Amino acid sequence: MLRGFLMLAAFFGFTGVALGAFAAHGLKNRLTPEYLAIFHTGVTYQLVHTLALFGVALLATQIPGRLITWAGASFAIGILLFSGSLYVLTMTGISKLGIITPFGGLAFLAGWFCLGLAAWRLT
Repeated sequence: MLRGFLMLAAFFGFTGVALGAFAAHGLKNRLTPEYLAIFHTGVTYQLVHTLALFGVALLATQIPGRLITWAGASFAIGILLFSGSLYVLTMTGISKLGIITPFGGLAFLAGWFCLGLAAWRLT
């Protein structure tokens, strides 16, 4: 799990920074301020949960188990669904894509719940 979660963290970290720069420089004049703020929310949540995923990768070496694995998988799924849906929504204008975003938020919550439960079970 260590290698897989670290690779995902590196990928999401790299793309989060790239997308943030793209929004700041390439989309500033193309998107409305509202859509730019939505895009920025996607980048923020992606980068925050990239750090969480990195932490899970490190924890997986010390606290092996399903809860840590589920936490990492939930964070990765959350990034794809939450941030990904916001990126696609702002670039296409298809507002119906917003229905996907809450599922990403639920995945984030599930990841934090699993992480908390793993901590609770520590002896």
